[in-house]
Amino acid sequence: MAETKKYVRVKNASVDGVWYEDKIGQIFEVVHENSIALLTKYIAVLREDAEIIVTEKRPAKVGERVLITVAAPIGKQAYETGDIFVAESLYDPFTKDIRVLGMPDFIDYNEYEVIVNNEVKNEEADEMKIDLNAMEYDELIAHGEDVMRAIRLRAYGEGYRQGKFDAEMDTSHGQAPIVSAQARRDEIVEQAKADVEDLFKRDIGYRHDFIVNSEKRTVVALRKSFGEGYVREKGIAKAAPDDCFNVHIGKAIALRRALGLAVPDEYLNAPQPTEFRVGDVVQYSKRCATVVAGRPNGFGETKLTTANGLAARIIDDSREEVIGE
Repeated sequence: MAETKKYVRVKNASVDGVWYEDKIGQIFEVVHENSIALLTKYIAVLREDAEIIVTEKRPAKVGERVLITVAAPIGKQAYETGDIFVAESLYDPFTKDIRVLGMPDFIDYNEYEVIVNNEVKNEEADEMKIDLNAMEYDELIAHGEDVMRAIRLRAYGEGYRQGKFDAEMDTSHGQAPIVSAQARRDEIVEQAKADVEDLFKRDIGYRHDFIVNSEKRTVVALRKSFGEGYVREKGIAKAAPDDCFNVHIGKAIALRRALGLAVPDEYLNAPQPTEFRVGDVVQYSKRCATVVAGRPNGFGETKLTTANGLAARIIDDSREEVIGE
């Protein structure tokens, strides 16, 4: 039986200040749900703001709709995670790649899942009548936890914004910070480098090549036989639009996918960098610059804000060409 998953697409932000108001249109895999909200690894979305998409991981049949869950377009194709297409033909029965309407080239099997149902809101939940008196004790406790989650979510609109935590604790009361976001990211990058080297040693008898596209923020891992040089397996990693691209984390994710291994959660949810380092690529509005000698090349600012107040962010901290990296 095909694996079934459920995704939520953020369609609206009905509460002012809710922390997914800048995620409109994006999709997230649902890990838990209740009558009020859908919970993901990243955000909780109120049902009234959600489109629910149910998928199966299997080869698509002609005419079926597919959801792009890990976008890695090639050539002149242009599509993103969350896009939906109609399967036109099975491009390769062995690899399970497909062609879709509107795209000149194939879609890799690792990029899509077949949509079996989707709805803008859960009508059954809207019509549900809750009788607290009829609930068993355990049910009442579970329902209370769901209600408390919803209250916390609603509270964002009243001025309590949880959002993404600042990784450093407030030291105003003399509390020492735990581990900064930057320090934790540095640890994860080193872990990814070591992981790739270890997987190379363990996967004896195969060659491993990487195709890195920094502009598209993708890494493809190819597992090839030594003798013939045929590609046996392929894994793809792609940074989310709001995430900083790091080639070392990308290689670890792509290689693990090529080998059919689980991807550690810390690779998928690494904290974003907070400090400029030599070799980082920084974006100022629509301009990009590489950090040189402690500051972005051509700019005098060393913080994540420019002199005129425009936000700047690190979009690539791979630093592969920096000596010592």
